[in-house]
Amino acid sequence: MSLMIKHEAPPVVNDINVTPMVDVMLVILIIFMVITPMLTKGASVDMVKTKNPIAMQAADKTDAVIVAVTRDGKTYIGNNQVPADQMAPKVKDLLTNRVDKEVFMRADARARYEKVVEVVNNLRAAGVDQLGLLTEQIQERKPGTTQSPAGAPAGSQ
Repeated sequence: MSLMIKHEAPPVVNDINVTPMVDVMLVILIIFMVITPMLTKGASVDMVKTKNPIAMQAADKTDAVIVAVTRDGKTYIGNNQVPADQMAPKVKDLLTNRVDKEVFMRADARARYEKVVEVVNNLRAAGVDQLGLLTEQIQERKPGTTQSPAGAPAGSQ
């Protein structure tokens, strides 16, 4: 006579396993952290720093026309490089059927002044009513901090 051993099934787990969901959410978070700095509109330039900038929320709109002048004199409309002398017709096309003929300009702090003036003149020729010059705000040092001036090693005067 053979003995049959009866095996019982393990108890049923009623909890949801959230570990795979947490893993997926962390991967998505890392992807967004890497991609977000790349979402700036237009060519990357080191903008002029000012103490009292004027806030221009319209520059953050998705349909804002942003023109950039880089340090080496290249000009861009959005992410597309366009020669300065061909900028007027392209900007005019972008501004057709718009009530506000507003363009924002990001000029590198070390760009040649004559190149910036040339771009401004071309934008005016394209019928731009308002031209916003985008800048960055200077970060003031807090009183009582022990930071050395830029470029000087700590402790030197």
